[in-house]
Amino acid sequence: MTLLSLAAATPATPKTAPAADPLAELRYWWDSSVVWVNGHWLQIAIAVGAGLIIYFLLSLVRGFALKRAQSAPGHFTMTDIVGRVIHKTKSLVLAIVAIRLVAGYASPPAVVMETIRFVFTVAVVLQVAIWAREIVLGLIQRRAAEGHNETLANAMGIIRILISVALFAVAAIVILDNMGVNVTGLVAGLGIGGIAIGLAAQGIFSDLFASLSIIFDRPFRVGETIKYDNSVATVERIGLKSTHLRSINGELLVISNTNLLSKEITNYANLHRRRIQYAIGVVYQTTPEMLRALPALLQAQVEAEGHEFIRSSFVGFGASSLDFELVADVHNDDYNQVIAARTAIGIRVFDEMTRAGYDFAYPTQTTFTAAPDGTMILPYAESVTMKTPKPAQS
Repeated sequence: MTLLSLAAATPATPKTAPAADPLAELRYWWDSSVVWVNGHWLQIAIAVGAGLIIYFLLSLVRGFALKRAQSAPGHFTMTDIVGRVIHKTKSLVLAIVAIRLVAGYASPPAVVMETIRFVFTVAVVLQVAIWAREIVLGLIQRRAAEGHNETLANAMGIIRILISVALFAVAAIVILDNMGVNVTGLVAGLGIGGIAIGLAAQGIFSDLFASLSIIFDRPFRVGETIKYDNSVATVERIGLKSTHLRSINGELLVISNTNLLSKEITNYANLHRRRIQYAIGVVYQTTPEMLRALPALLQAQVEAEGHEFIRSSFVGFGASSLDFELVADVHNDDYNQVIAARTAIGIRVFDEMTRAGYDFAYPTQTTFTAAPDGTMILPYAESVTMKTPKPAQS
């Protein structure tokens, strides 16, 4: 083989790229690409064909999954969220994935391979950020739809902005890190800036996150009656900064969400039964037989009204009475019905105890009058032992 034929068979290798002249550098990369195409045209053709097939298959899978997700019944379901995520998958990203999968087979120049890797990294990172945003927003909207929460629906605009800024900021940092940029200073700067903004607007963010806590944790909902601190009120509106409560006396209470959650809250909405208690005192002249029969009498009155008897027992010896307690449960969500049941039970207990001869005790005092020598003075009963004065000694 002659030197001429050897030179014709082997692709020409371009000279080293000049570092100073941009036009010469561009010419060098162009010559390198021409040499690569002339020497690997078959591998390039096979890679292009394989890439087109991969792109077609990925598009087919995306279309099939999207069709199945959109045909599922229900709105803001998990299937609907998956469909939204698939819908946000860009065709350009599928094409870049296909190119990245077949690029190694064609043995491209280093600069081309590095370019493909960089574009692939940028596309995948941005696509993952889009997927994450759709998943988070979908779950939040699903939560709002389940609870018919008007506040969360109104707050979706600012929530969308906050989530988008956070996710794409992380994506930008990941991209810069893959480009070889030292992101340590950038992350530290963003952290310091975030702390400064948080300190400046801590009151607003505190109430905002408290509002989100109320929305997601649901300690109470609109229309429910709660006890906040020493106030009993009905929830009228849950806002991003404050909650409006209507007290039982009619006043409108506007309380910041942070202060509202810092107090103990009693929710009466899910109270399917309410316990009522009575303190009953009878006179000390009541016979032991009547005292033993009293718990059964009280139980009979509760059951006669159709409510659940819990207990009735002797409590103790009071200053003016023998004390008993009666405890019963009323299975009703309506507080007005509970009050009516309490009234009916109380009147029935009073009626039956009166018929049975029980006397209700009330605070009394007895005054005894005596002469200077200690002798009891009438009108008290003469049967009372009187002290006889001692005779004077001579």
